[in-house]
Amino acid sequence: MSSAISNVFSNYKHILIACLMIAVYLSPYYILGEDTHIRVHDNMDSNIVWYKLLAESGQFFSMSELPNVINGLPRSTLATPLDIMVWFYTLFEPMTAYTIGQTIMRFAGFFGMYLLLRRLISSKWLVTGVSLAFAMLPFWPSGLLSIAGLPLALYLFLSIRDNRWQTPWYHWLTLMLIPFFSNFILTFVFFLGLMGVFWLVDWIRSKHSNWAFFTAIAGMTGIYLIKNYMVIYSMFINEGFTSHREALDLGHNSLIETISLFFKNFLTGHTHDMAIHTYIILPVIGIAFVVAIFKRLRPMLLASLLLFNAALSLWYAFWYWEGWRIVKDNMMLANTFNFSRIHFLDPMIWYICFALALWLLWKHMRFGKTIVTLLIIAQCASVFWLNEELKYDRLGMPTYEEFYSEELFESIENYIGEDQSEYRVVSIAMHPTIAQFNGFYTLDTYNNSFPLEYKRQFRDIIAPELDKNPSLKNYFDTWGGRLYMYVAELGENYVFKKTSDEVLDNLNINTDALREMGGDYVLSALPIENHEENGLAFERSFENDKSIYRIYLYRIKDE
Repeated sequence: MSSAISNVFSNYKHILIACLMIAVYLSPYYILGEDTHIRVHDNMDSNIVWYKLLAESGQFFSMSELPNVINGLPRSTLATPLDIMVWFYTLFEPMTAYTIGQTIMRFAGFFGMYLLLRRLISSKWLVTGVSLAFAMLPFWPSGLLSIAGLPLALYLFLSIRDNRWQTPWYHWLTLMLIPFFSNFILTFVFFLGLMGVFWLVDWIRSKHSNWAFFTAIAGMTGIYLIKNYMVIYSMFINEGFTSHREALDLGHNSLIETISLFFKNFLTGHTHDMAIHTYIILPVIGIAFVVAIFKRLRPMLLASLLLFNAALSLWYAFWYWEGWRIVKDNMMLANTFNFSRIHFLDPMIWYICFALALWLLWKHMRFGKTIVTLLIIAQCASVFWLNEELKYDRLGMPTYEEFYSEELFESIENYIGEDQSEYRVVSIAMHPTIAQFNGFYTLDTYNNSFPLEYKRQFRDIIAPELDKNPSLKNYFDTWGGRLYMYVAELGENYVFKKTSDEVLDNLNINTDALREMGGDYVLSALPIENHEENGLAFERSFENDKSIYRIYLYRIKDE
């Protein structure tokens, strides 16, 4: 028995060590629980609350509105009931569901990249190291396998392309399960499009159709379409509502700004798909090309993938070029759908390039193995350092428990003394999803889509503040996904702790419009000195030792 265990460890110790490192990376979620520091942007300020509201509503398959948000948020704007994350949030507490998602993301990212790179590189230690670094990237948390699962999907497609109908059944099964763990609109619509091009090129070159490969592409696409039936139903069968996205007016960058955006994305990446490739991976790729020149090598795959990533960054940058407005203004799909998101394929490609470059150095550079080992350790350390707990603790951001401050908001609920469905609130100087998380019915929100008519009504409330700040006005009018009670002097800052000495003494909101929309209370993380001028009556402030906030409660006066 001990001999068998010894053999397993000997044969798979590289994988076991990597899994141990991933476990250490994930340990804060399991040890600290709700005391963990996690990302706020497009995470605690949005997706976590969306999943929680949907899970608590029980309206998984219903097409009715959710009354908690903006007097009725269309159900189709939230996650499909076939999204596995919906069920995680239904079966578990939000932080537990979040931890499960992080765990799946990291291990799927590691094993997917490992299997993919083993097709190209024989050194299992090199492949393990690069795969480990990829698995610890700061992926957008709510994406689950949308980015982290791309290497696994590519490996499975290549396996089916090579083996056709002889491909093992579990490869097919895994491929068809990925849609339930990932987002079609975010990444896989582009990925599957590229797989379709790949299949077509194969057909043209070989004069023979690979129907197993085609079936895999069509099958996965079909599952995504079934999964997203609510969006399809609302778009093509029942028109439902006019989304605020139809009034988007993004993409006015000059040519100089566009070129600058290209270099920024190519060199540093986007906040949702950061590959942490600037200081190690890019120089390593450059050195690999220098070595290739001296050794008279032709690393065609490496060069092709690097150029492909450059093309993705160029496409991303030019999507926001003012010249594209001609197309966007005349084609609704081009205006409402973000075609620039194809750049979310970047991290997978960067790490394939990294592995290929290291493999070239490993084989053709003096002391190559030692140098490669040190480079892998350095890259793993750099991404480990961006672990959510480490990063956001360094930045002084709140923990999960501090951000939502459930006990504090429960005391506000108790003070008001009515059922939360009987009144409506808005938030100032903080994210409205905090109130939503704590059961309050809000007129403000942050969502991917909502009725355009509601946005126009809400704008009347904050119009005086938007007029004071051209940047905020442009932000709201050209995009407007955040229906926030903007304050000109605060800008796009939404987290203010009770230690803050900020005071709002020049607030100017349209309280009549707020009242007409059903507003009853204002929750503010900062004191509003001129509340009387705004038709607000101060009730009292709330704080406790556990919360980072001091919340000032104002009642909207009757006319």
